[in-house]
Amino acid sequence: MTPAPAAPRVCIVGAGSSGIAAAQVLDARGIDFDCFEMGSDVGGNWRYGNDNGVSSAYRSLHINTSRQAMEYATYPMPDTLPDYPSHWQIAEYFDSYVDHFGLRDKISFRSEVVKVVQRPGGGYDVTIRPFGPTDGASEAETRTYDHVLVANGHHWDPRWPEPSFPGSDTFPGEQLHAHYYRTPDVLDGKRVVVLGIGNSATDIAVESSHVAAETCLAMRRGAHIVPKFVFGKATDQLTSSPLARAPHFVQKKAMKAMLRLAVGRVTDYGLPEPDHDVLDAHPTVSDDLLTRLGHGDITVKPNIDRFEGSKVFFTDGTAVEADVVVYCTGYRISFPFLDERILATDDNHVDLYRRVVPPEHPGLYFIGLVQPLGAIMPLAEAQAHWVAELITGEVALPSVADMREQITAYDAALRRRYVASKRHTIQVDAAAYRTELERERRTRRRR
Repeated sequence: MTPAPAAPRVCIVGAGSSGIAAAQVLDARGIDFDCFEMGSDVGGNWRYGNDNGVSSAYRSLHINTSRQAMEYATYPMPDTLPDYPSHWQIAEYFDSYVDHFGLRDKISFRSEVVKVVQRPGGGYDVTIRPFGPTDGASEAETRTYDHVLVANGHHWDPRWPEPSFPGSDTFPGEQLHAHYYRTPDVLDGKRVVVLGIGNSATDIAVESSHVAAETCLAMRRGAHIVPKFVFGKATDQLTSSPLARAPHFVQKKAMKAMLRLAVGRVTDYGLPEPDHDVLDAHPTVSDDLLTRLGHGDITVKPNIDRFEGSKVFFTDGTAVEADVVVYCTGYRISFPFLDERILATDDNHVDLYRRVVPPEHPGLYFIGLVQPLGAIMPLAEAQAHWVAELITGEVALPSVADMREQITAYDAALRRRYVASKRHTIQVDAAAYRTELERERRTRRRR
């Protein structure tokens, strides 16, 4: 009698929003796994003051996609939550999700994955140690797995301006990255320059405008500002089905018309004319920025050029005295536990088939490593279903050559659609990407 094949050994790195989605999917399919999380609880970036030391959440943070767009398919958010919950409410939702599915005891907390090494004969050696002060390498433990799901997030390793601005090393005031910003106390009564035009930049500039002596919002390029509500409805609910399945040019026309009706032209508020069309860059979502600009509480400036003492000079030749400069310049994609030969991340570019699979490294998968026009959580859930079927052998991968061809086509499509930027290297349209994953699962199912 032929013995049954051994059950696959599976490891999940991280118990943030993507890691717990993967855990739920694997558990529901009867796939045993180990999940390692540096912090004492689930939620990752959404747990304010997370003791894993890498959360970027600030006290006033709320989601920028509606709860209906962000919720897991298997566990909808309660209707009692507002359309745009706070990070505290999102963390409670994650706690409820994990407890509802009985996942908490399956997660090893305060455990850091420090190394993942591919074995010559297949599988991976994963080295784990207790997170926090240790008495040396003796506390580390190495386990072998057939499959490793990486879900450590990509909003935790701050990217500072490179190269740094001339004179910034002698600036007498404070310089901090948005990653380390928590409360507006650091801005109270100060002359503040915020660099960036993404969601964190606009949030921090708005907060600054309420407490600072002066607030300047500097940026390299303009942006289309999308309100959270249009006609009394959460904006992404108005632009979802069936519009989300329409051709890209139809979506753009509809969004442009809606923004024109809702907010007018951004140039009327003093912002520069965007050098790209709407939906050709990751959206900046804010209901407050345009109001604060209209009140004259925020001054718009172009990019920083240099520092001279306490003066910040901009590329248009103007200058302001500043006490605090906040860099909202994004994040590096990085995996400190992985050798660069497994997955290079130069300029935030990663080569992954369907944004999940590194072609030359079977058994390794990346969950939630996308920047969607939409929310990551449902996409991580969809990715996990595909990966679970790859683990069980229900579906197969194409050849390495075919996977490389798809990656090349994806990169070319990004260059055609989005503004060249490090924030657009892993961009996807949520609805189109889910369809792509469903098609992949359907067409490559083993007969």
